[in-house]
Amino acid sequence: MKKVVILGASPKASRFAYKALVKLKKKGHEVLPVHPKAEEIEGMKVFSSLADINCDIDTVTLYVGPERMIKLVQDVCALKPRRVIFNPGTESDDIQQQFEQTGIECVRDCTLIMLDENRF
Repeated sequence: MKKVVILGASPKASRFAYKALVKLKKKGHEVLPVHPKAEEIEGMKVFSSLADINCDIDTVTLYVGPERMIKLVQDVCALKPRRVIFNPGTESDDIQQQFEQTGIECVRDCTLIMLDENRF
């Protein structure tokens, strides 16, 4: 299974990032949630920043809006994931272009739907 970073993870069950975390875990993926303040979500250690992750990452799924994402682009690029998923509301042509220039595949889709349709 894939190692998946959830950037903008949330401990709040009503949030899509939380639902994605639960569903990714249920499907057997190794989930690495990133949130600046949360310490644990669903029994999983939460990373306070991308810089704290030191392993090969398949996918970074974004739950951070473009205005906040601007400061995180270089950190995502430094992880060298195979792909980044822009969930609804996170899309940015400029940020996508920066990722693609470093060889990162970009997908504009919904992680939850991709998992439901076995396209993840």
